[in-house]
Amino acid sequence: MQTDIRIRELRCEFEEFLYRTPIKFGGVALDRATILNVHCRVETRDGRSAAGFGSMPLGNVWAYPSKLMKYNETLAAMLRIVERVEKITAGYGEHGHPIDITHALEPAYHLAAKELSRELPEPIPPLATLVCASPFDAALHDAFGKVHGRNCFSTYGPEFLANDLGHYLGSEFAGDRLDRYVTPTARPTMPLYHLVGALDPLTPADVLKPIADGLPETLGDWIRFNGLTHLKIKLNGEDIRWDVERVLGVNTVAETEQAARGVANWFYSLDFNEKCGSVGYLIEFLNQVRERSPQAFDRIQYIEQPTRRDLKADRANVMHEASKLRPVVIDESLLDLESLNDARDMGYTGAALKACKGQSQSLLLAAAAKKRGMFLCVQDLTCPGASLIQSASMAAHIPGIAAIEANSRQYCPAANAAWEPRFPGVFHVTNGTMNTSLLDGMGLGAV
Repeated sequence: MQTDIRIRELRCEFEEFLYRTPIKFGGVALDRATILNVHCRVETRDGRSAAGFGSMPLGNVWAYPSKLMKYNETLAAMLRIVERVEKITAGYGEHGHPIDITHALEPAYHLAAKELSRELPEPIPPLATLVCASPFDAALHDAFGKVHGRNCFSTYGPEFLANDLGHYLGSEFAGDRLDRYVTPTARPTMPLYHLVGALDPLTPADVLKPIADGLPETLGDWIRFNGLTHLKIKLNGEDIRWDVERVLGVNTVAETEQAARGVANWFYSLDFNEKCGSVGYLIEFLNQVRERSPQAFDRIQYIEQPTRRDLKADRANVMHEASKLRPVVIDESLLDLESLNDARDMGYTGAALKACKGQSQSLLLAAAAKKRGMFLCVQDLTCPGASLIQSASMAAHIPGIAAIEANSRQYCPAANAAWEPRFPGVFHVTNGTMNTSLLDGMGLGAV
């Protein structure tokens, strides 16, 4: 198409940040972030050019969990993948829409990771490769929107994207168009899901060593500070008593604070980070919560990835019975259409979309999941700055998304500092909501 672009320049840079307070991922306390920033310049067939920018924390603890390799080793492996992805992307000389370019390059990214894995104690997971490639994809979408003077979410119709969904997802989707599943303008406001990490204090009695930086220290403080109505609770998955008590403890604090605010309705999501040994654990946990506090149970909106991410190796843990109690969504498992289909067959009723898996892939899988009537949510990877803007924009442009995550404001606010004056309603949450009307700028809307 005449609107297609070609990559003319590509450049990477990195930023390092320490967390304000650690966050626990799957049993590992994380206290730092390495952020990959990608700059590109693209050119249309008629010679017009524009710059694009993409950014994403590499999140190796989440994307590349390993019992054989230390934090610095998995991070180093992902940095080597970034080098391969940069070389592959810079060498691509064809014109196309960003979705077409990424769709063409993704097999080469995974092949490069497979080749590199031969030199490592443990193979690089496909999820880690997607995270490494995601800011490259984001930069292309950003540049594409800018070269055409539009927000990128208004560039997914046939005027700009020649192929239908069948081209990417198979004959079942022939004739279906991506722009049916996204809106060209963002919802003006969206609720924020606040993370209650496993290490986070709920009450003043839980604060063993105050941070004293002016930000809230306890869950009650955060509820008052941001007017929260959505709480995402990290759970253990290996200690049912602790998990039940944690939900009930959160609920006790929330009931007190919301009563003082005059708020009658609020919601929880529960994240086990794959640590449940079986679906039986999840069902027993839900039954105990319902028995101890029907009100807390009723506030559970959905449950994330309770068991292992390798669905093919974990076929016995089907979610049909659990999903009758509450929607159960895949997160780490969601890599492609095949994994979405496997999850659906196993009783999962929803999917978690993440910008760190790529703008292109996330939008295609959102369309596939919506066509099949699945529950959708958008989550972040403690994304700061431009990566949060991208993640929030995705949530605000996909119909049916319940709320936005923005964990960096809790754990890594230093990485947001430069962005806050330009997007105050995104980085400063009031009444439990984010001002997403700011997310319709050119490209991805960040710069």
